[in-house]
Amino acid sequence: MWKDREEAGELLGQHMRGIGGLDGAVVLGIPRGGVVVAAPVAEALGGELGVIVARKLRAPRQPELAIGAVASDGSVWVEPRALRVLGVDAEYLEAERMFQSEEARRREALFGGHGPSLAGRPVIVVDDGIATGATAMAALRAARAAGATTVVLAAPVASPERADMLRGEADLVVCLIEDPNLYAVGQYYEDFRAIEDDEVMSLLESHGKKPSTERRTSTRGMARRPSGA
Repeated sequence: MWKDREEAGELLGQHMRGIGGLDGAVVLGIPRGGVVVAAPVAEALGGELGVIVARKLRAPRQPELAIGAVASDGSVWVEPRALRVLGVDAEYLEAERMFQSEEARRREALFGGHGPSLAGRPVIVVDDGIATGATAMAALRAARAAGATTVVLAAPVASPERADMLRGEADLVVCLIEDPNLYAVGQYYEDFRAIEDDEVMSLLESHGKKPSTERRTSTRGMARRPSGA
């Protein structure tokens, strides 16, 4: 168990320093908690910090249930089994994709955009943990579509099943812990408090980003085997 997201990010960054080809990478945190983890990773690798926003796609009549996710550029991933079991039709899925991608664009603009150009550069997408992997999948696809040469997913913890799923999308998946008994990311942190928008903005500003002047506050909402590939 880690003390908090910052400690987990420091350990993740130290681990990734031993992996070749990542120095100076663009490090994109998935807001909000993923940005807190991403900041020490960017510092450890001498990379630029930014954000990449992905939003869950809600199931019809069950808004708490995710059937996939979409990034701000429209890059989407859907869970085939969920679509089949729930009988989600194409019209609903497209409407939800458009709505959530627009919300992702709004959120990304609030944080000043994802930052530097990704074209021709290695990109590391960071979250504070991988439960379903939906938002991470959409974020990886968005980074790839933006021209990243290498796309890496990094998180302190994931289930082996979801880590393997993400390996089908990323060039590399790095987790400090892969736990088959993972049921909630928060179980690996002593402090898993909700992160506010202002805290994300402060981290981006301290790493050279210039987010929007709009200020909006809202809330969201370990050892097995280290893996470097």
